Amino acid sequence: MIDFFRNILFCVTLTTICYVFTLKLQKKYKRDWLNPLYTATFLLILILFSFHIEQGTYQQGSIIFSWLLKLAVVSLAVPLYKQWAFLKKNYQKICSGVIGGTFIGMVSVVGLAQLFHVKEQLTASLIPKSVTLPIALTISNDLGGLTSITVLFVICSAIISLLLGPSLFKHLGIHSKGARGLAMGTSAQMLGVNRSLVWGEEEGAMGSVAMVTSALFLSILLPILPFLLKI
Repeated sequence: MIDFFRNILFCVTLTTICYVFTLKLQKKYKRDWLNPLYTATFLLILILFSFHIEQGTYQQGSIIFSWLLKLAVVSLAVPLYKQWAFLKKNYQKICSGVIGGTFIGMVSVVGLAQLFHVKEQLTASLIPKSVTLPIALTISNDLGGLTSITVLFVICSAIISLLLGPSLFKHLGIHSKGARGLAMGTSAQMLGVNRSLVWGEEEGAMGSVAMVTSALFLSILLPILPFLLKI
């Protein structure tokens, strides 16, 4: 029991130090590609390898972050509640935009996989890349995909969307709060929701709805996804 709490203290301390350092780095240089999600992760991995710290030691202590993540997800309901009237008024736009974006993303993966003769297992791993990670892993497992590949591409998809999204909005003249929130929530999942909340509560609510709706839509399509892999 003492070792368990010691591992938690070590994990929380090390992770917090890495996060604070990389967050200050991002604020200093103001670059989206310095997002702590991956810079802190890279720094953590570097430290663990450099000091020969066992992976199991860190994983055992990281359980507290799993609990905190659940609270963070639940907290996304707050902007949804505050913007409920706005969401009801625009539900048709929300559904058509999110479902259309999710469907196009899925079809593009299958189409490119066929074009480049990608193996079926790899294609199954890539199909859920545009939805939030817990749902993506479930879908990938049911389709016979590789969870490690799914995790990699979900994160890469979110990071690329986070880096390119704001610039695209600016160059394309997209100023609608709803459109920006929906696009970021659909393509960048939790990272996109976080960025949307920075822009404003309305954008954050739309981002949250987009993240949830895209995950539900792809989950509903799960029974027909194996047929797409056979095309």
